[in-house]
Amino acid sequence: MQAIRSRLSDNPSVLLKPFEWLYGKLGPRYPGAFVKLELQAAFLVTAGTVLLLGAYYDSSIGATLELLAVTLALTAGAIVWGFLRIRPWLGPIRAWIDGERDEPATARAWTAAVGLPLMLIRNGLAYPIVGVVLPSCVVAVPILGLSWFDVFPLLFAGMIAAGYGAILHHLTVEVGMRPILIDINRSVSPRIEPGVPALPLRWRLLAALPMINVITGFIVVAVAGADSLGFSILVVILVATTISLELTILLSRSILEPLADLRRATDAVAEGDLDIAVPITTADEIGELAASFNQMVEGLRERERIRRAFGVYLDREVAEHILSEGFSEGGELVEISVLFCDVVDFSSFAAAAEPQQVVACLNALFEVVVPVVAANGGHIDKFEGDGLMAVFGAPERVSDHADRALRAALEIDRAVNGEGEGPGFRVGIGVNTGEVVAGSIGGAGRLNFSVIGDPVNVAARVEATTRETGDAVLLTAATRERLTDGFELESRGERELKGIERPVHLYAPPRPDRARRADPIGAVRSVYARVRGGDRAEG
Repeated sequence: MQAIRSRLSDNPSVLLKPFEWLYGKLGPRYPGAFVKLELQAAFLVTAGTVLLLGAYYDSSIGATLELLAVTLALTAGAIVWGFLRIRPWLGPIRAWIDGERDEPATARAWTAAVGLPLMLIRNGLAYPIVGVVLPSCVVAVPILGLSWFDVFPLLFAGMIAAGYGAILHHLTVEVGMRPILIDINRSVSPRIEPGVPALPLRWRLLAALPMINVITGFIVVAVAGADSLGFSILVVILVATTISLELTILLSRSILEPLADLRRATDAVAEGDLDIAVPITTADEIGELAASFNQMVEGLRERERIRRAFGVYLDREVAEHILSEGFSEGGELVEISVLFCDVVDFSSFAAAAEPQQVVACLNALFEVVVPVVAANGGHIDKFEGDGLMAVFGAPERVSDHADRALRAALEIDRAVNGEGEGPGFRVGIGVNTGEVVAGSIGGAGRLNFSVIGDPVNVAARVEATTRETGDAVLLTAATRERLTDGFELESRGERELKGIERPVHLYAPPRPDRARRADPIGAVRSVYARVRGGDRAEG
């Protein structure tokens, strides 16, 4: 019970405080107890209707009390019948409060609590008319000494009272179910689904406001001393369907049309349109709601701009992993394959080129390399000047990370080092496999998802060794042992790598019969010329 009270303690509504207190006290017994208590309001409606009729007909106190006793007895039967009809709807709500809170049980509880007000009317409106109003009208004729013609105005009055009672039940049960629905929504975020019974706001307004005017009119006419119930009914209904109904329609439109604007805007946002804005046509609470919605959409636009920038400056798979529930900032030990790619003789080119040339040609290179890495299931861990580091097997775990890394290395070799319309550079590629720590590295609010460990250092040294062996691609024995596809490889023997204690056995794919570019720097400059030409064409 204490948990329920703590979850609801921050609700500011004064009207809900008694219901919240009762909910916190009774727990699973609250739905049944509340509905039983609420149904007792039918006695008040019945008693008020009988006493009101006594003001129209000059009947004795004894006759009025006799009619009151009959109608209250019939009302008691209607209450029992109505509770038995509605009781099955309380089961899912009671079970959820009692601790049955898996997803299907929560959905059933939410649907039952939301639909209970309307279901109470559907299941409980027919019997009051047939079992209370009709018998009461028939009994009232001899008790009050009326003619049988008077049954018709009595019947109209009784049906109006039944309608008033139905609206009263609907609104009261809606308020009473609110603490439960707030509690459910604190646990999950249910979605409104088709088929959930509910009375549209339009019909609530069109039914409640005229009904209030009709009841008020009956009371005023009775107090004024009218002696004809039939004439009073005609006058009250005429007023309710002319002046009152017109005002009701205008009031409902002033509420519903801004809400319709909000709903259309919400649907547009759900479809991805963040340029939508709700027209603010009033300065009341609905206008404030529209203004808040527009501010929310503006915030969403800003978040979308950040998300797009996030996707440009951070690998998509890494971003999804960071945003996922399974992301651990503390790091985890994983086996991966690392690919280092670096430009051969880049320093000579950078020393002789303009800054714009350097950036444009590197971007042209990475435009070729990055899609190859992504197509093979890897992600770019970082760009390091004229090179990059790619990781296969983290954050997405795959068992064939070595195959993917070597396959990507071979495709990069063909696309970059092969003759044709490549980016002009020649690159060396090193691949290594081993266990590393994957996690968030950084501090002072700046973090980067990366992998650290000896396998990373070895991969970087293997790439540097391509300058000595003349191979475009080199891989370690650790990578070769993890390969599952039938790659053709040639041994390059054991090599001493800078900073690595033990010699590392290296392997390379067979060298293709490929002529080296006679003037690699000239090739790069031609790429830059093509890039600049493309920029001017787009401009």
